[in-house]
Amino acid sequence: MNVLVLPPFNAAQKTVLEAGAPGATFVYSDYHSATDEQIAAADVIVGNLAPKRLCRAARLQLLQLNSAGYDNYAAAETLPRGARVCCAVGAYGQAVSEHIFSMVLAMIKRLPAYHTDQLSHTWSDHGPVTSLRGARVLVMGTGDIGTHFAQLCRAMGANVTGIRRSAVNARPPFERMVTMDQLYSELPRADVVASFLPSDATTRGLADGRFFNSMPTGSFFANGGRGDLVVADDLIEALSCGHIAGAALDVTAPEPLPADHPLWEAPSVLITPHISGNFHLPVVLDNIAAIAAENLAHLAAGEPLRNHVL
Repeated sequence: MNVLVLPPFNAAQKTVLEAGAPGATFVYSDYHSATDEQIAAADVIVGNLAPKRLCRAARLQLLQLNSAGYDNYAAAETLPRGARVCCAVGAYGQAVSEHIFSMVLAMIKRLPAYHTDQLSHTWSDHGPVTSLRGARVLVMGTGDIGTHFAQLCRAMGANVTGIRRSAVNARPPFERMVTMDQLYSELPRADVVASFLPSDATTRGLADGRFFNSMPTGSFFANGGRGDLVVADDLIEALSCGHIAGAALDVTAPEPLPADHPLWEAPSVLITPHISGNFHLPVVLDNIAAIAAENLAHLAAGEPLRNHVL
């Protein structure tokens, strides 16, 4: 078995990966330097190879993505016949949830306003703040990332409701679990709404004027899922009129957000450039290596693959 590896694994992570397929040949490259010859020789590719290059991978049995999302590959027409695609759900829960949680805390404590004052050497009091203790938090998307985020909110004393497509019984860290058809009865109850939903036909444009108007005045919105959930003009309007007290966004549509996009200048918005799910936290690559190793072992044994999506 020939395995082409693209993520920047360290020595310890490579050891974990290689333990999944003793006797396999591992070739380490990167996303830009992998050659057509390396791709053509690969039975397995670990990492998000550009979809347009998959036509070179005639021997490919498994594409193990390093991302939780796989939108670009679902639309690709170059996946070799018989090749399977697995995503890295389970790798990013800690990293993304901590990032979005810190953004929410910053917003409810008005830290961006104080940072702006610091840059202008201004000593000013921006008044009352809110707390997560006793707050009602609605988490949209209750997978790995949403569950990690809910744990952080519960640790601060928040009351957390999860919302998902199919009905299940609530279990910690969620106190309540509801389905998406109950969204508009739940939004008016939420002090904080945080979305970790993927992009699909049912979620694109979901956070529109009706959505934001259904949230209580003074509530906060956060998005760590996909940028196309949000109708940007409607969010800007909700922020500008003061109905929404603040928004924390690690994802936007489009990406990168153009320099002249009005979202940059919207009041009370904190934007980061879709970096919560990168490799900045070392445990992310630890998790990806472990997931890939598990799937290499499953592939060799003819067993079902973890996170098999395509």
